[in-house]
Amino acid sequence: MALPLHGVRVLDVTNVLAGPFCSFQLVLLGAEVIKIEHPENGDLARRLGADVKVNAELMGISFVAVNAGKQSVTINLKSPEGKQIFKELAAISHVVIENFRPGVMTRLGLDYPALAKVNPSLVYCAISGFGQDGPLAMRPAYDQVIQGISGVMNVTGDAQTAPLRVGYPICDTMGGITAAMAICAALVDSQTTGHGRRIDVSMLESTLASMGWVVSNYLNAGIEPIPMGNENFTAAPSGAFRTKEGLLNIAANEDAQYEKLCDVIGRPELKTDARFAERETRRRNRLEINREIAPELMKRSAAEWEQELIEEGVPAGRVLSVPEILGHPHLAGRNFVSEFEGSAGKQKVTRGGFLFSDDQASPQGPAPALSEHTDAWLAKIGYDAEKIQTLRKKRVI
Repeated sequence: MALPLHGVRVLDVTNVLAGPFCSFQLVLLGAEVIKIEHPENGDLARRLGADVKVNAELMGISFVAVNAGKQSVTINLKSPEGKQIFKELAAISHVVIENFRPGVMTRLGLDYPALAKVNPSLVYCAISGFGQDGPLAMRPAYDQVIQGISGVMNVTGDAQTAPLRVGYPICDTMGGITAAMAICAALVDSQTTGHGRRIDVSMLESTLASMGWVVSNYLNAGIEPIPMGNENFTAAPSGAFRTKEGLLNIAANEDAQYEKLCDVIGRPELKTDARFAERETRRRNRLEINREIAPELMKRSAAEWEQELIEEGVPAGRVLSVPEILGHPHLAGRNFVSEFEGSAGKQKVTRGGFLFSDDQASPQGPAPALSEHTDAWLAKIGYDAEKIQTLRKKRVI
């Protein structure tokens, strides 16, 4: 069976992460994504990543991470000819995604009202740091800036280390996921009614929306969140604990799980201790319960405790490094990583966080070389070899 977005064509006019992560999700869902890049250097992410050699070849590892399976077409959107090519591509596409600062596409004459004239069913998604309007709209937006403004940094870390940046670009990622979800919903309506729409995705608002419980506790109960490190603010004992070897996450959030934990660590009397007998009292006395169980956990390794606790129905798991989890047989068995031969050598790429019953929903090819598909797409929309060569000499493509 075809993937859900089979037959959907997307023009991806985005750079670095939030936008490319969005269109990568659409690739995994079966869409055909044409990445529109500047003719000289393309997406900035082509020059980002840990391998300096491939950065110089404009195939940076950061680019590879979220651009596998896409096609690269280079167009100078400031030139009249480039604008015309883009409109011709928009006329035969279903979605346009851009993450310029608000107003850029309007100045180029390529915003939603302009493109809707050539394709009324077009879904147009603008991703920005703060949204298309409002007092902060014109500020430059980077993930770290959004992490700080959104409150994410303020609740990350503990009393000594907060505010602390989350260890990966979570705001870019949430913006991309939010945009992909909204696009899919808009496509359903567009293909039913024939009418497109403009989607305004804010990285700030996407991030705040993902902080549901923390935000709701403040809005509805007036509880201002505080950084709690590895502790879970909803229950105890629930957090990361030191063992004889390695860290172990334990989430004994329910009474039955807590009682099993007490039995496994050899402290059954803690089940009836008045300080810990109920979920709420355990939460209020989290420091005391942690002090009681900490010495017992130091008697064995995290791996040993993990196995025994899971067997007894207590949620637990070792704290692993990225190399450790990527090397785990569980992910190998689920084919989480694909390998391709790209223009600058081998590319290893992860799929999304979902599988379909009839498909792995993995990228079907490597990240493209800059301008790899320009000639082919211009030919498809009616440009002959001579015209293409003229456009290249004029640096339109």
